[in-house]
Formats: sequence, C-alpha cells, structure tokens
Amino acid sequence: MGCGYGALQLDENSFTMRVVLSTLVTFATAAKTNQDFSVPGCDASNSVAIVIPTGPYNESTSFQFETEMLSAVARVYNYTRTFAASLSTSGTMRLMVIRFA
Repeated sequence: MGCGYGALQLDENSFTMRVVLSTLVTFATAAKTNQDFSVPGCDASNSVAIVIPTGPYNESTSFQFETEMLSAVARVYNYTRTFAASLSTSGTMRLMVIRFA
C-alpha cells in the first residue's frame, strides 16, 4: 500500500532486490582513508551500499564505516566524510551492495 495518499508506492510484484557484492572491508590503520570496490551496472540511482559490523561492537572504541555509491563503484570510508572533525577507525566490516529494480 501507499503512504496514505491512495497511490501505490511500491509494487511487490515487479520490484526486485539482489545482493551484487558481499565482501569484507578491512582498514588496518586509523588514518583517514577510503577503499573502492567495482560493481558494474550499479550507481546511486539503482543501488545502495551498506556496511555491517562482523563481530562485537564496542561503543567506546568502535566507529561505523561510511559508504558512498558512485558510477560502478562502491566507496567505503573509515570516517564520516562530511564531518571534518570526525574520528577514523580501523577494523573489519562486511560491505553489501544491493541493486534494486
């Protein structure tokens, strides 16, 4: 159903999602950096990249990686790229790119 406006927002009979990339991302250093992963046919209009911690999450020392979808590339940062004072982190998380149609 829609969002209360009477118009269907998502047709479950024609909408599909598929994981097109699932890989571990490791940052060995806490220096601010990023890594790029090739995902042909994917961009910000038809895909989303997410990262998920692979083990116990320690709130006092662990920080979330950040993702960005570009044209045929999923980019992962070990800091918050839009916040200049953000701290960076090292560690490993699972990157998943999901393409939808």
